[in-house]
Amino acid sequence: MTQRWQGGRGQLPSLGEPIDTSRYGVEVLEGPGSDRLASEFVRAHHYSGSYPAAVFRLGLYRMKELVGVCVFGVPAQKASIPKWCGLSPGSGVVLSRFVLLDDVPANGETWFLARSFEALIRGKKDLLAVLSYSDPVPRRTSEGRIVMPGHVGTIYQAFNGSYHGRSKRETQWFGPDGRLFDRRSFSKIRNGEVGAEASYKRLIALGVSPKRSHETWPVYILRIKEEFFRKVRHTGNHVYTWPLIPPFDELGKGRRKKMRRAARREITAEMPIPEPPLPYPKHIDEAA
Repeated sequence: MTQRWQGGRGQLPSLGEPIDTSRYGVEVLEGPGSDRLASEFVRAHHYSGSYPAAVFRLGLYRMKELVGVCVFGVPAQKASIPKWCGLSPGSGVVLSRFVLLDDVPANGETWFLARSFEALIRGKKDLLAVLSYSDPVPRRTSEGRIVMPGHVGTIYQAFNGSYHGRSKRETQWFGPDGRLFDRRSFSKIRNGEVGAEASYKRLIALGVSPKRSHETWPVYILRIKEEFFRKVRHTGNHVYTWPLIPPFDELGKGRRKKMRRAARREITAEMPIPEPPLPYPKHIDEAA
């Protein structure tokens, strides 16, 4: 079962009629104001309430109404693309956010995702692969209300993603509202790195108490973790990858098909895809 987002809460789509593609269109979000448009939509509707460093953005429109956003972004860790795709860091991107409103009809995900990949291939010809994660651990508030039910990547499986198993286990920190405050942001604040000020503002917006005048930044981080955040040992995200195959539009149909097959073999030869293929996961974990 796929999952939709509206107002920051996960919802299951209704299994009615499939999407009427004549009423929908996909547009690359570029030019002045495009990043802000995508950011506002994602922050309003995705459970994380956050927006990544975007490389390529697309919008799903129903007539003139924005009803979905797809964001390909910069990996949080420089080693991610080499590790999971077997390529240089600049040769791949992460499918960072994929958000559809719950009233988009059934199979809207695969239709939107396919066109997003097509646009990415044409718009970013230097890219060779896409990496994505699905978080199977449900998230809850301090009162126990589930704010994200967890997902195993059903849409990624339907889109024929190569499954690589799980990322490594790690300790995560959740606020009372069930939102994750990532380790990298804590590190930026603690060490005074680039982005520390923005990360600190995010903390204050969550309701965390400000740094006291006598505290060092490391001491401050230790205090607020104990006072405000809930520590969870996360079991690892599911990992999926896709090669980006050029369309070869300038060639005839027969030659185009041959060239695409050759390109796929060349790209996937560099990718550490498990052999034999790992079975797709089907079940979420227990709530964190």
